[in-house]
Amino acid sequence: MKLMIAVDMEGATGVVSWEQVDPKAAEYQRFRHLLTADVNAAIEGALEAGFQDIVVSDGHWNSGNVLIEELHPAAQLNTGTPSPFSMVQSVQEGVAAAFFVGYHARAGSKHAVLDHTWSASRVANAWLNGRLMGETGLNGSVCGAFGVPVLLVTGDQSVAAEAHEWIPGLETVVVKTACGRNAACCLPPVVTGRLIREAAHRAAKAFLSGNGPKPIPVTRPVIIRIEFVTSQMGDMAGLLPGAKRLDGRTIEFEAPDMPAAYQGLRAAIGLAGA
Repeated sequence: MKLMIAVDMEGATGVVSWEQVDPKAAEYQRFRHLLTADVNAAIEGALEAGFQDIVVSDGHWNSGNVLIEELHPAAQLNTGTPSPFSMVQSVQEGVAAAFFVGYHARAGSKHAVLDHTWSASRVANAWLNGRLMGETGLNGSVCGAFGVPVLLVTGDQSVAAEAHEWIPGLETVVVKTACGRNAACCLPPVVTGRLIREAAHRAAKAFLSGNGPKPIPVTRPVIIRIEFVTSQMGDMAGLLPGAKRLDGRTIEFEAPDMPAAYQGLRAAIGLAGA
């Protein structure tokens, strides 16, 4: 069985500012090591539980953050952008289950490190079939379309709570407790590594034993609504074929299934930044 570990960076151990996750900033290189350590801890737990085929999908920024020279040798790495399924690349290739490592809460969350939904500069809010969503719900729903359950989410306490709303019964690891968008009480790597490894082991063991959470179900057709930060972004995103302009900053479109909805959302956000 193949396990996919989908990786973001804002929810990694120690991260509290954009300077720590922006490839152009001096701090970024240091936090790539911490991110890779979080990923390796999840890999170790999954291997100990019985998974043998593991692929890591790097989904932050340009998808070139995980240090392959430090990655556990049992795993393969999806890196580079764009790829067909972006943050969950490989979900379409026979994956049985998924972990989300280094995740963050949706845009507008209270007490959440670097909260945003896909693009902090473009997206104010996004909805899936009328339900306010962040990247956990979005990517988890894409996984669900392929029958893939999300077993584990790591990040701050707000994304953990959000994950439990979308995926009852999953394991979560709180590596930091946020008290603001750029402030948190962070556990050191020696502690978070142990917590992630143990939770990954429990999650994988339960799944391989026939237990654990179910894939997220998504009603079809899928309705995506995106509220942008400015009306100019709405002007541009409204050029997406099939999009309806609901107000100055908001568009909505219908897709036949979740993979098509995911691609439409990515295209709309891309247009908004053009």
